[in-house]
Amino acid sequence: MGGYKEVFRRMEIKYLLSKEQYEALMPYLQTIAKVDAYGLSKINNIYYDTPDHRLVRTSMEKPLYKEKLRLRTYGTTEDDTNAFIEIKKKYSGIVYKRRISGSYADAYDYLIGGYQRGTFEDSQIAREISAFMMQYGVLKPAMCITYERIAMAGIEDAEFRVTFDSNITWNDRCLDLREVRDSRKLLADGQRLMEIKVSNAMPMALAKKLSELKIFPVSFSKYGSGYADLMRMRAEQKTAGSTVANPVRAYGLMKGEAAYV
Repeated sequence: MGGYKEVFRRMEIKYLLSKEQYEALMPYLQTIAKVDAYGLSKINNIYYDTPDHRLVRTSMEKPLYKEKLRLRTYGTTEDDTNAFIEIKKKYSGIVYKRRISGSYADAYDYLIGGYQRGTFEDSQIAREISAFMMQYGVLKPAMCITYERIAMAGIEDAEFRVTFDSNITWNDRCLDLREVRDSRKLLADGQRLMEIKVSNAMPMALAKKLSELKIFPVSFSKYGSGYADLMRMRAEQKTAGSTVANPVRAYGLMKGEAAYV
């Protein structure tokens, strides 16, 4: 992940695609963009929040301004894996992202207890992250979100990017990316979350193609969707708990599936 950008400012437009829409769109996209050097990659995130989930609850209210803090790695995560601490803010449809990079072990310890090591000792962005954490008082690991991503970059405009995320899963039990965890799926089989990322306006030809394929923007937050699923699960567990000894198992039976997939 060498040569990464520390600061982003762009529009991010999201779409949920069926398998058929994805297959119909890809031939056109390949004429204006190409898959980046990493190909299909696995992305792992820990989202940080207050004990009462203030950040995600605020975000789900769709305010004009919202922000989040996360720790991200790619592929298998070990102590020395390169990791990113990211502050992501959105104001009036524009996304601003600032991030710093270092080993996963250092980043994890820094976010847990403020232990300053290596890259995180002193920088402008590190100070912004510290200020963010102080603003909310107590921030702790709240949810892991993982998914597989194909990223494409514009052939003529390198700032134009498209990503496709599949197999998006969440869990709130094992909140360390170094550990194996069972997780719940957020999307149906074959479904993909597409994000188009542009500095200015979307290319008109692409907008026309999306309209032809009946692909329309959606509001979708991975962390928000995971949190909503968690709240539904807890509510159903509470109801099932009055008649079934094992509420987690009861949840799985009601859904016609294992409690975790």
